[in-house]
Amino acid sequence: MQVFVVYCHPSKKSFTHDMKQEFLKGLNDANHKFIVSDLYEMNFNEVMSEDEYEREAYYSTETPVADDVMEEQRKIQQSDAIVFIYPVFWTEAPAKLVGWFDRVWTSGFAYNPNPQMKILKKALFMVSAGKTMESLEETGESNAMRIVMLGDRIRNRALEKELIIFDGTTHWDEEQRNLRIAEHLLNAYQAGLNF
Repeated sequence: MQVFVVYCHPSKKSFTHDMKQEFLKGLNDANHKFIVSDLYEMNFNEVMSEDEYEREAYYSTETPVADDVMEEQRKIQQSDAIVFIYPVFWTEAPAKLVGWFDRVWTSGFAYNPNPQMKILKKALFMVSAGKTMESLEETGESNAMRIVMLGDRIRNRALEKELIIFDGTTHWDEEQRNLRIAEHLLNAYQAGLNF
C-alpha cells in the first residue's frame, strides 16, 4: 500500500520520534511505500486565516485553498491509507496537528458539499501518552480521544480505523517509562510490519 504518515512532534529526541522510526521500518520491511509529512520539520502553518475561515464557514468551494493545503490533500489522494503519529497534550493532539485538520479537511474535499476526498482503506492513530491506560480509561480520556479522532475526524473517510495508545511514557516515572518503551517500540515496528 501507499501510506501517508502525518507526524507531529517538536523534538527528534522524543519517544514519539523513535516510535515513528520503528513504525516506518516495519512498513519498509513489509514492502509498503510511504511518504511522511513531518509537520514541525516542514513548519506547517496550523493557523487558519480569516479567508480560510470564511471559505469554510460559508462552504465557499469556489474559493481556492492555499498551496500547502493542496499539497497535503494531494498526498491523501495518492495514498491508500493514512497514519497519524503524535504525543497526547491535554487529551488532544498538538496544536499543529489540530490546525492541520482545521486547514486540510476543507469543504468540498473532506466534507460537504460533494466531498472529493477518497475513502481510504485504513486510518491509524499512534499516540504516545504519559499517563497509563488505567488512568486514561478511568477519567474517560481514552474514549474522548477515540470519539474525536475516529468518530469526528475520520468518521467515514476510511474503511478501517484504529487508535493505539502507547501509554506510561511520562518522565515522572523513569523506571516505568524505560520498561514500557522497549515494548512500545517493538509494537510500533509490528504495527508497520502488519499494516
